[in-house]
Amino acid sequence: MVTIGSAQADPGEAATGWLEVGESRIGRPIALPVAVYEGADSGRTLYVQAASDGDELNGVGVIREVAQRLDPAELTGRVVLVGVVNTDAFHQQVHRNPIDDMKLNRTYPGSAEGSASERIAAATFELAAEADLILDLHQGSTSQMIDEVRVRCGRRHRLHEACLELARTFDAGYIFDQQGPRGQLARVAPDEGIPAIDPELGGAVGWDAASIRTGVRGVLNVLRGYGLLAGDVEVGPQRRARSFEQYGAPAGGLVSFDAELGQPVDAGDLLFRVTDVFGTERATVTAESAGIFWRAHRRPQVATGEYVCSVGTGIDTV
Repeated sequence: MVTIGSAQADPGEAATGWLEVGESRIGRPIALPVAVYEGADSGRTLYVQAASDGDELNGVGVIREVAQRLDPAELTGRVVLVGVVNTDAFHQQVHRNPIDDMKLNRTYPGSAEGSASERIAAATFELAAEADLILDLHQGSTSQMIDEVRVRCGRRHRLHEACLELARTFDAGYIFDQQGPRGQLARVAPDEGIPAIDPELGGAVGWDAASIRTGVRGVLNVLRGYGLLAGDVEVGPQRRARSFEQYGAPAGGLVSFDAELGQPVDAGDLLFRVTDVFGTERATVTAESAGIFWRAHRRPQVATGEYVCSVGTGIDTV
């Protein structure tokens, strides 16, 4: 029998439950929703979590769909799902943990004696550290963004090729391959010998059905590609970016984009215009380098210097 929080499952069984990570301001338990699928036969363990940033909901949608498709009788190995990591931020529909004002995905591997976010990180990292593969589901928050997978261990890391292969198997079509900030799960876990990736499933207010479908397909690809489920995986060529160029507004006003998400751009191509409310053009911005139009501000209104868009650069095919 395997026990994950209050969820217990024998071989060939599935169970849901709660993982307690502390107490609320009125002394009630804070608990994360967890599920475990214990295969009839032993094999690898896949750990999947969502919403460590509380307003990034597409991963929650992915876990909901994947959970309904998994049959432990057909599984070789184990799948552990944490449906919502940052529960306080999720309840308040905000990005950071409102209890300690921390970005939870900068606190791994966490501390059992630390702040609220550090304690959640420690509890979930304890689960993740028992796995063979880790998927930490994210999205571009409220921005518009292509579906992509981030390899965050750094290209000189001993597990870089293993993490890159995991990203290719997930197959969102695009990969961003650059070392992540300290404290990210997808950066910390490879130091413990566990391949981990950070799928960034588009960007939406609420959630986006197309990006959720990409994520569900990606998780199933990993399950099949690493032998947890039967079935072949067909992985296509994927475009990899090694860095970003970010562009801000040179003037305040309303933005109109001349590039579309996923579109290749060359240096000098027009990315966006800024106009006043009457349509008079106030500024134009062109690409400094060749790349792929990767991410864009969702709302049209911008102030001087405000972030507008990103272009992925250093593009190759993997």
